[in-house]
Amino acid sequence: MGIVKISDLMHENLRVAGNALSRSINAQAEHWMRVGMLTEMHPELDHREICQLLVRAELAGGLDITAAVSAKPGKPRASSTGKR
Repeated sequence: MGIVKISDLMHENLRVAGNALSRSINAQAEHWMRVGMLTEMHPELDHREICQLLVRAELAGGLDITAAVSAKPGKPRASSTGKR
């Protein structure tokens, strides 16, 4: 475990979101980091698909960045036409 320095405002945002979603500050920060990491690695996925990827990863024993990089979650999305 390490220490990550964040701004007071981000800490407050984590506290509020964590309380609203019944997570600790650390659990909320880790959730946002996982979602952000996967969003950067898979920009074609929407939030629902990222959450599905996280659930599949958890069922497989936890999120491993090497597996996440090589994962091909779901079918490729069609080109953007304004619909989701």
